[in-house]
Amino acid sequence: MILGYTSGVFDLFHVGHLRLLRNAKGMCDKLIVGVTTDELVAYKSKKAVIPFVERIEIIRSIEFVDSVVAQENMDKFAMWEKLKFDVMFVGDDWQKTEKWDDLEKQFSEVGVRIVYFPYTKGTSSTLINQVLEQLRSQ
Repeated sequence: MILGYTSGVFDLFHVGHLRLLRNAKGMCDKLIVGVTTDELVAYKSKKAVIPFVERIEIIRSIEFVDSVVAQENMDKFAMWEKLKFDVMFVGDDWQKTEKWDDLEKQFSEVGVRIVYFPYTKGTSSTLINQVLEQLRSQ
């Protein structure tokens, strides 16, 4: 059995999130999704529009998701130590960054493969927030 893992804030859920989850499930037998807690979002000096309890409920309701866990810190390897997943799914906007190059090396030592999916052009939670701010200021 192949155990997959991905994580995200999943604020202002959009088609890019759905595609990531659908594609990830297509490459594993069981997909676990980490949803970033409100406290961790705040650490990035941001605030989620949708509260954690609602975001986790949305993700839990998606047919491609087998299990949901709280992502309480940024340490992806600590999550692997808890869950022992075989493959991790990430948007390709992180590919070839210093952080993910280091994670790839660390994960390869324990046999975990990282799969990068194409970032959905034209939509993101950041973009949706920007559009909403513009509409509110009119």
